[in-house]
Amino acid sequence: MWGSNPPLYCHPPAHIEAIPCKICGDKSSGFHYGVSACEGCKGFFRRSQQSSLSYACSRQQNCPIDRASRNRCQHCRLQKCLRLGMSRDGSITPGCSVLMGSGSITPGCSVLMGSGSITPGCHILVGPGSIHSWLQDLAPWGPCPCPSPVSMSPMMSPHPPELLTQSVLASHRETCQLRAEELQLRRRETFSREEVCAFQKKLPEEMWQRCACRLTEAIQSVVEFAKRLRGFMELCQNDQIVLLKAGAMEVVLVRMCRAFNPDNRTVFFEGKYAGAELFRSLGCPELIGSIFDFAQNLCALRCSEGEVALFSAIVLINATRPWLQDPGKVARLQGRLEVAFRLLLRRTQREGLLAKLPPLCRLRALCSQHVEQLQTFRRLRPAAPLSAFPPLYRELFAPEPESPR
Repeated sequence: MWGSNPPLYCHPPAHIEAIPCKICGDKSSGFHYGVSACEGCKGFFRRSQQSSLSYACSRQQNCPIDRASRNRCQHCRLQKCLRLGMSRDGSITPGCSVLMGSGSITPGCSVLMGSGSITPGCHILVGPGSIHSWLQDLAPWGPCPCPSPVSMSPMMSPHPPELLTQSVLASHRETCQLRAEELQLRRRETFSREEVCAFQKKLPEEMWQRCACRLTEAIQSVVEFAKRLRGFMELCQNDQIVLLKAGAMEVVLVRMCRAFNPDNRTVFFEGKYAGAELFRSLGCPELIGSIFDFAQNLCALRCSEGEVALFSAIVLINATRPWLQDPGKVARLQGRLEVAFRLLLRRTQREGLLAKLPPLCRLRALCSQHVEQLQTFRRLRPAAPLSAFPPLYRELFAPEPESPR
C-alpha cells in the first residue's frame, strides 16, 4: 500500500538517563507491562504469565524484593509486580475515555505496543532505518503550508486553528502515497482466487516478512507526516522519538480506513484489494479479524480527509505517553490540535463525531495484540531469521530478548 523510501545515514548514539525499576530498584530498561521495570523483572513477569506453575512462599509472604534478593522468592516477587500495577495488557486502563468525547484524555493512561516496545529510557537505536535516523533526515520538502508566526501576545496561540488545520491536512496529503480518490477508483481491483491461494501457500516466515515490509513503509510515512506537523520538530528529540515509537502504529491503523472497502471487507495491499483470507498463512486470524473490524467501524463514520488527518495528529501528539521529558510542551501542541479539530467539526456540523471515534484503549489493544502475535510467531518459528525484517520494524516490535537473570 505504501511506497519505499531511500536509506538514511547513521548518527552517533544518544543516551538518556534511566529510571529505577519499580520492582527491585535495578536500572529500568523501559515501560513494561504497565510499569517501569528492568529486563530481569520484565522477563520474570512474562514467564510467570506464560507458565501454569503456581509459586509458594516458604516464609510469611513478606520477603523483601530488591536487586540482590529478587530471585530468592518467586511468590513475593510476583505479588510485588502485581501490587505495583503490572498486568498482561499493561497499557489498557479501565474507564479510558473516548478521545475528546467528554473532556481531555485520561491522565496516566500509559501506552505500550507490547513488552519492550518503548525503550527510550536507556538507548535510542541509531542504525540505518531507525526512528532516530528517519528524524535526522533533514532534506527539504518544500515550504510549510503555514506562514511563519508573527509577533503575538504570549496568551495567543502561535498557530491559529485555521492555519493549523491547513498545515495538518497538507502534511497528511503529502505523506499518503495514494490519494483517497485513487484508492476509491481502484476498489474494483481485487486479487483473483488463484492469487489468493498463492498467498495462502506461502511459508509463514515469508508472509510475516512481506507484511513487515509493508507496515514499515506505512510507519515511515507516519514519521514524514510527523516531521511536517507544525510544532512537532520544535519538541526535543527524545520526545519526538517517544511519540513516534508509541503512536506510529496507532496512526497506521487510523490511516488504514482510507484504504479499506467496507462493502466487501477488503484492504489495499500490494497493488490490489485483499480480504482477510489472503493473510491466512500468517497464522493469526484473530489479529487480522480485529484489524478488519476496526477499519470497518472507522469507515462507518465516513470521515473526511481533514478529519482523518486531524484525528491522526491527535493520536500521535499525546501528552500522556510515558518517558516524555517535556509533557507540558507536548500538551500545548495537543491542545491546539484539539481546538482545530473541534472547530473543523463545528464548521461542518459534525460535532457528533467526537463521541463516536474509537477509544485510545482500542488502538493500544490492537498494537499489543500485534506484538503478542509476532512473539508467538517467533516462538513457533525460531529458525526464521529476524534479520530479514526491516530494521525499523525490529526496533519497534521485536527488540532483542532480555538476558536471563
